Amino acid sequence: MCSMGVERRRQATPAQTPEGNVVMSFSFESYQLEDEECQAKEAPEKGVLTFTEPAFEESVPDDRYHGIYFAMLLAGVGFLLPYNSFITDVDYLHQKFKVRPQGKHSEGRSSIVFDMSLTYILVALVAVVLNNALVEMLSLHTRITAGYVFALGPLVFIGVFDVWLEKFTTRQAYVLNLMAVGVVAFGCTVQQSSFYGYMGMLPKRYTQGVMTGESTAGVIISLSRIFTKLLIKNERKNTIIFFLISIGIELMCFTLHLLVRRTQFVRYYTSLARQGLTETKGHTMESSTRYRVHHDVITEEVRFDNGAMGVAPIEGGIDPELAASGTYVRFDVPNPKIKRSWPSIKEMILHRYIVARVIWTYMMSIAVSYFITLCLFPGLESEIRNDMLGDWLPILVMAIFNMSDFVGKILAALPYDWNGGRLLMLSCVRVVFIPLFIMCVYPVESPALSHPAWPCIFSLLMGISNGYFGSVPMILAAGKVPPEQRELAGNTMTVSYMTGLMMGSAVAYFAYSFTIHGSSLYAEAPHNFTTSGY
Repeated sequence: MCSMGVERRRQATPAQTPEGNVVMSFSFESYQLEDEECQAKEAPEKGVLTFTEPAFEESVPDDRYHGIYFAMLLAGVGFLLPYNSFITDVDYLHQKFKVRPQGKHSEGRSSIVFDMSLTYILVALVAVVLNNALVEMLSLHTRITAGYVFALGPLVFIGVFDVWLEKFTTRQAYVLNLMAVGVVAFGCTVQQSSFYGYMGMLPKRYTQGVMTGESTAGVIISLSRIFTKLLIKNERKNTIIFFLISIGIELMCFTLHLLVRRTQFVRYYTSLARQGLTETKGHTMESSTRYRVHHDVITEEVRFDNGAMGVAPIEGGIDPELAASGTYVRFDVPNPKIKRSWPSIKEMILHRYIVARVIWTYMMSIAVSYFITLCLFPGLESEIRNDMLGDWLPILVMAIFNMSDFVGKILAALPYDWNGGRLLMLSCVRVVFIPLFIMCVYPVESPALSHPAWPCIFSLLMGISNGYFGSVPMILAAGKVPPEQRELAGNTMTVSYMTGLMMGSAVAYFAYSFTIHGSSLYAEAPHNFTTSGY
């Protein structure tokens, strides 16, 4: 009896059917195949047979030597490194765009870092909303590649023509630097938002890897600035080397992305997520694809999983020889000959509303975390001064923040299923850092916490908490929605993330402007330069 079952299955092959695109699948819910378990008891009744297309099982690829994880970590480096490159050389910026001293205590410092931060955030918010709208319209890798191009262009332009060749007057350089930051913001944010949707289709640890890469970017840039400043005394020359290092790292990240996107590992998980398949424990997948067909052999009625009902096709649908044995063969249905259209505005809003209802606490949590951080970093931290350390103190404080943020994002990899409400509450507690840092800066003549150890300690604690509570919501949110919605969930979380950044940066900027006018440190706008070039 076993051999008969084997022979019957051998006959039902695509090579012996009229067309070459036939897919045959035999998966019985009420019966067991004869050749698979010959000793099994015969089923008591002949009822409904279930057929699943196709019967092929693809082995789950392995991330050997954690190469994919390392590449995703560098991807996180790639979309924050250009902006960090513009703001971390704060000493060079303050020297280049110095304003005329207007008072006894004035140090003639420019608001260039605040201007760059606000420009970046405003453009980034527009970019992330646009990217969220284009999720269904442009391919993932098209958006990522465009992001790299927009990020690299301004970095090369400013590094070569402004820092190296000095082709512009001070005012022109000021405007061009802000424009470059705006272009970088657009490119990096489209890239970042797309990557979070990208990582939502991969296992959770890869989202954590990308977010760790964001902090790694800060660490790399801070160390690069420290070493170039230590080894090369000339401010212009060490800044040129600093920009060249950043350009080289960005090119490496782009090259790795082009290689990794073609790997079997990435293609396997992204294709599964796009087909809407669910993951099972141990990364194995249910052996089904686009739909399941329930065929009643008595009434010749066919029921699809989506509820559609119909009559089993006879002409061209079932081989006469196989029909007699009760075996159902499904011929591939040709693609409908209609023009593919983009989803309507109503559908797009509905998709995002459904996702947001599930992950709203995680969205609020990440927005609050980054709002508090951007109220203080990089703007207020760049204003911290000390007579003993001078311009080194803001560089050290930023380096401590970036390194501790890196540690916090590594800690986010620890397995713990946080409740969204608790994450939101703990994110709100971080508001205590705002008054603490204010006491390190004001009053300007004699800050309440004047010792340089205070801002270093606060920066350490703020960095660790930002790394952890800024990563965990992004990591967990994608797991709360079905696989086919994970790219959209990642993009939606990025919109919330960028909203927090924008609001925090705006508060920091207006607080800084209010403080300047209130304390009469500057009587004129920060564009009155001492350089004779204007």
